[in-house]
Amino acid sequence: MTAVGIDAIEIWTGKLRLDLPNTFAPEMGEDPEKYTKGLGLESSSFPDVYEDIVTMGANAAKRLMDRKGLTPDDIGRIDVATESAFDNSKPVSTYIAGCLEQVYDGDFHHANKGERKFACLAGTQSIDDAYNWIKAGRNRGRAALVIATDTALYERDDPGEATQGAGAVAMLITENPSIVELSTEQGYGSADETDFLKPNQQFPSVDGKRSVQVYLARMREALEDYESVSGDTHPDDFEYVPFHTPFPGMVRKAAVLGYRHTSRDTEIEEELTDEIGRQPREADFESREEYTEAIRDYMDDLKGMDQYREWYAETIEPTLSISRNVGNWYTGSVHIARLSALRHALERGEELAGKQMLVGSYGSGAQAEIHAETIVDGWTEHVEAVEVEDQLARRYDISFDEYELVHDVHNHEKEVDVEAFTTPEAEFVFTGWGRMNERRYEYVE
Repeated sequence: MTAVGIDAIEIWTGKLRLDLPNTFAPEMGEDPEKYTKGLGLESSSFPDVYEDIVTMGANAAKRLMDRKGLTPDDIGRIDVATESAFDNSKPVSTYIAGCLEQVYDGDFHHANKGERKFACLAGTQSIDDAYNWIKAGRNRGRAALVIATDTALYERDDPGEATQGAGAVAMLITENPSIVELSTEQGYGSADETDFLKPNQQFPSVDGKRSVQVYLARMREALEDYESVSGDTHPDDFEYVPFHTPFPGMVRKAAVLGYRHTSRDTEIEEELTDEIGRQPREADFESREEYTEAIRDYMDDLKGMDQYREWYAETIEPTLSISRNVGNWYTGSVHIARLSALRHALERGEELAGKQMLVGSYGSGAQAEIHAETIVDGWTEHVEAVEVEDQLARRYDISFDEYELVHDVHNHEKEVDVEAFTTPEAEFVFTGWGRMNERRYEYVE
């Protein structure tokens, strides 16, 4: 059976940087460690005044196409995943295609274009769509371009304000991919929830405590569903486990839940029995509430065990390095977690070909998806080509006053005139509105 997966990855981060412990925390009158140790964040990325979800997505896509030597004729499908869309009819993919047609010979008139929405899960769902399109033999030898692009802003003084971020991830989905092959097995956990939503409004309404609970519940369901088709999993089965990362602190909660589940009925549980006891079994309790409390206590103890700490340091921590420095990218968050892991492995010279990652995606509302990815020969060349560190280092550091201005620029309810903080170079930029209130873009050399 022909392998299908991710052949290339590229990112574009917002060009402004907000230092959370040193710039944001003092103005908010809060301990910097609330951000660095609590949330696990160092800084956030923001779009400059000429940037938005279209420019970031188009710039990431152009980098990818240039690196791969692609033309529009090579692309049969463009799917954009976003929860920051500004039009209820015209998809962001058409804007991005229009941008790219400014710089390439030919056009995307025969490429299928769409826009996916399921909160932060939509990027993975777009990959699933591309996978199915190729597996069905409908691609005519062409590749799919999947772009996850978001500006994740919260209302001022909202508890989620510190987790903000902006950026795009472009991924090429092909047969015989050069980075990872996607598994045929998937697991889902889904329920009608109101943990995070935007009912005809720009900034989200969030029930923070409920959101964490729903995230963990859907991840557990998805893992159980995945195991129903793939067989039992074990903590040692996967080199890395990239999770959806709204902020690294959330992943810490998901990781201990996953480790507890996958170590159940294994030698790991037996090794830990003398120190923290055997994992609770629901049949041993009179009520679900008692069982849930016992599981919670067990996981609190598990977090302090050397076995867990070593696994977390090797398997989870490497997935968080980009997120720590850019904040939440909504639909792109799990995909920069994957890239973080692979960049870490590259720096350490790890031989990963043939080894697996377990990817946990999530979208509020709510649904989780879990699937495996097998790393393939040649991955190092394609991961090394992504200039992550250079992009992060080139961002302009904004003051708190400048942050307030930038936030107003990207608040759809306000009209402010602020000069750009950076100078665009070899990139797409937003230039204003057209006669039907459409957004306009051009390429700046």
